[in-house]
Amino acid sequence: MHLSYCTNVHPAEDLDGIVRQLDEHAGPVRRAAGLDRLGVGLWMPVGVASVLAHDEGARAILAEALERNSLELRTVNAFPYRGFHDDVVKLAVYRPDWTTPERLDYTLDCARALAALLPLGAAGSISTLPLGWREGWDAAADDAAEGALTRLIGGLAAIERETGRTVRVGIEPEPGCILDDVADVVAWLGARPALIADGLLGLCLDTCHLAVSFADPAGVVAAATAAGVRIVKVQASVALEVPDPSDPRSIAALHPFAEERYVHQVRTARGTHAADDLPEVLDAREPWPTDQPWRVHVHVPLHARPEAPLRATTEVLLAAVDSVLGAPGGDEAHLDVETYTWSVLPASLQPATLVDGIAAELRWVREHLPHAVTCADRDAAPAGVAASGTATPSPSAGATVGATASGARSAREDFAATASGIDGGSRA
Repeated sequence: MHLSYCTNVHPAEDLDGIVRQLDEHAGPVRRAAGLDRLGVGLWMPVGVASVLAHDEGARAILAEALERNSLELRTVNAFPYRGFHDDVVKLAVYRPDWTTPERLDYTLDCARALAALLPLGAAGSISTLPLGWREGWDAAADDAAEGALTRLIGGLAAIERETGRTVRVGIEPEPGCILDDVADVVAWLGARPALIADGLLGLCLDTCHLAVSFADPAGVVAAATAAGVRIVKVQASVALEVPDPSDPRSIAALHPFAEERYVHQVRTARGTHAADDLPEVLDAREPWPTDQPWRVHVHVPLHARPEAPLRATTEVLLAAVDSVLGAPGGDEAHLDVETYTWSVLPASLQPATLVDGIAAELRWVREHLPHAVTCADRDAAPAGVAASGTATPSPSAGATVGATASGARSAREDFAATASGIDGGSRA
């Protein structure tokens, strides 16, 4: 696995803004994390994706910014279309959906740009939304989405023929969407084998979303493998859990996480209750059940621990990574740290600076996945964009994640042996 952090945490709607975020955040994050090179999972808003797909000069500007900061691009987040840091995002993040030509065009632009910027010999990945939000979805929408994804695969195959670069797209299940969890994605794709036959379309496993579904990580990875669904990307993230809702402190502890920008879906362990946003639970006329845990779609920093009586679902992340590493092709998946919520988290989870927080997450990954993290080749040639629009050779990131070494303890065992706290990532 290639390690990166997702830049959707930074607000930028144009190329100048993306270059600034690399200079002002990603480069300093790499240095603070102690990495020679670092991967970035780039969020490209639609306007930027279009420019980078078709303008060689724009790609050269981005390539130079990546190189001067010792950064690499192998994965793109193409879930939010635009405006991911608007004052209110909520359900707008799911539009346009996969029934529209806009979603297809945007995703293919991301793929063209990524193919041109990949290091030589590297494959790329793109995460995308799980078709769309569930409300109003019908059989006609299903057919339209299938047709769009069929055209996507054709476009990805054409890019591969033209550039020699492979770019795969992973559908990212999310609570409340038409493909709500991993089982939904596996069933939907499994019923359409032509979509997954060549391995260009697969699954993006977001471990916060996985935790909210209360699914077993090993079980969902095994099911995906059995159905022939490739896991192309893992978004390293953790959810918020209420382990004992009968604790009278629980509701008060949740209130600081209810905010106006993003949706924070809530599920119960036995699947008896579901809410599309946290205020629906906090303001419910009928109290939610207190005899089973709840989980909330809030991306909690990987190294942080919410104050009691809440907790983070870190063990789900670790179990998922272990499971993916054991799956066919799992060591080729990209591991993208995706905590986009820093700007809306309670003060108790805020770092001194955003750079400090992201660097601490990366250090945490390296510490708690010691069986998988290896050093990069520091002598490889630098990245760049050739006149043809294809990337020139580049070194791999300063930390990459590979297959579990024989006899090594699992990440879950290592994590269980550590203390808790938020201290720059030196403890669990």
